[in-house]
Formats: sequence, C-alpha cells, structure tokens
Amino acid sequence: MTKVLVATEKPFAATAVKQIKGIFEDAGYDCTFFEKYSGQDEFIAAVKDAEAMIVRSDNVNPEVLNAATNLKIVVRAGAGFDNVNLEAATKNNVVVMNTPGQNSNAVAELALGMMVYQARNHFNGTSGTELCCKKLGIHAYGNVGKLVAKIAKGFGMEVFAFDPFVAKEKIEADEVTVLDTVEELYSICDYVSLHIPSNEHTIMSINYDLLSKMKPGAVLVNTARKEVINEDDMLKIFEDFSTFKYVSDIAPTNKDIFLDKYPNRCFFSPKKMGAQTAEANINAGKAAAHQIINFLEKGDSTFKVN
Repeated sequence: MTKVLVATEKPFAATAVKQIKGIFEDAGYDCTFFEKYSGQDEFIAAVKDAEAMIVRSDNVNPEVLNAATNLKIVVRAGAGFDNVNLEAATKNNVVVMNTPGQNSNAVAELALGMMVYQARNHFNGTSGTELCCKKLGIHAYGNVGKLVAKIAKGFGMEVFAFDPFVAKEKIEADEVTVLDTVEELYSICDYVSLHIPSNEHTIMSINYDLLSKMKPGAVLVNTARKEVINEDDMLKIFEDFSTFKYVSDIAPTNKDIFLDKYPNRCFFSPKKMGAQTAEANINAGKAAAHQIINFLEKGDSTFKVN
C-alpha cells in the first residue's frame, strides 16, 4: 500500500483533512497526518517510510529529503514552493509540484481587504479615502494578479500591470493597461500590489530606488514573499517619505521598529494569511492529493517545478 505523509506544522482545516483522507482512501493509499510537530528532527524521523508527501509551509530541506529514501513526490499545497529545496529533491529523484491557482482568490481578496483597511485609517474612526478612481498597479500578472485586477475594477479602480513574462494581449484582454517598465508602474499608481515569486532575480528587488519613485501617499501591498523586500531600504523610505505606506501579510524582521515609529502607516498580519480561508485550504489540499495519485498511477507531471 502506497504511504502518503501529510506533514503540516500548520494543519489543514478539519474539513480539508476529511476530504484529503477520503481521496486517498478511495485510491487505496495509506495516508498519515503529521501535524503541529515541534521541530525539524521530528519531521525528519516521520518521512522515512513515505512514498509521497503533502506540505504547506514546512521546510523540506536536504536533510529531510535524504532521510526519505522511498519518497517519489512532494506536493506543496499552495503556489509558492521556496520552502522545498529543489536541488536536493532532484538529486534524490523526487518530483516537486505546487498547486497553482488554488489559493489565488483568497490571496486576491486579502490584498484588496488590506487596501481598504489602510485607506480607512485602520478603521480608527477618522476620515479616510476611497479606492474608487485610484490607480492600482499589479506587479506580476499571474493567477493572483489577474483576480486582484478583476476585484479592483469592481471598486472602480483604474488597473495597470507590469509582467514581462505574460503576453501583453493576454493582460489587455482583461481591460488592464500594460506598462513597459516596472519603474513606470511604481511611479504612476496610488497602490501597488506585489505578486512576484521569491527567486535569485527578485530577492530584495523591491528597494529604495524603486520605492522612492512612488507618489505621495502611495501604498505598497505585499501578499507575495518577505524576501523580495529590501527591509533596510524600506525603513529608509519610511524615514525619507512621510506619507508612504506599507501593508503586508508577511511581517518584516524589523517590524517592531515600523510599528513603534509609524503605526498608522503600516500593517502586518500576525502570520501569513493569504491562504487562510476554508475554501483555499480545501482546494489546495484536494488538488495536492489528486496530483499525487495522478503522478504515481499515470505519470502525470503537470505542475512539476524541478
């Protein structure tokens, strides 16, 4: 019987657990849930017999992969997969997949929700501003960016996008204005919603030079990754530009400085909240389970990332 380990230090919701179990039971697989573990050593010990594994934000490092001698596939239930060491996985002949699109609506709604929260001064009773008629820039027009554009237009926002990896015609088909440079996006928009991945090209790419181009009172919204922000530069931006604002569901390392000095100009959720809805939780978990079965039984490598 094929052994599947669902290793989630941050567990799936009970409804998602039930449905994931049902998918594997119907396929005749032995599925074990390994939740709320206390450290990497426990994780390493748990993977030894697994042939397939589902993770969320768990750290699948070389030590984990080396210990999992029977492992054939890891599926990260979500879009990002920087918590899985792809080089070590490939070296150990382990296929790595993600579940793109399953969390997208949840992340998009969060991005707009944080825009409203900041625009209305954290609901502190003072007079704020409206999103209607404001310019929104979408930095990376993937699954999430596309949905952010759709929701934002419902607010009456004018939407722009920069993504050199998506055909201009595809973006324009959504009635979104395509800009040729990232600098132009940051300079003309009242809000910029960040959706770039974390990789060697994007880490710390959101820096002083780029942020200093933003309009007075502009807001940067980050539901992407912490690593893409140059945190030292961000702090300097706050010091040099008195109306700049930053909201994110990934708190910076130096968040206490921001919150102490600029409490009304920033907001950070207590933990990464993009996928924290019942619907996203279920969708990503079910997709991961189906992808494992399709790979092991049919050789389907759709969504392979290594």
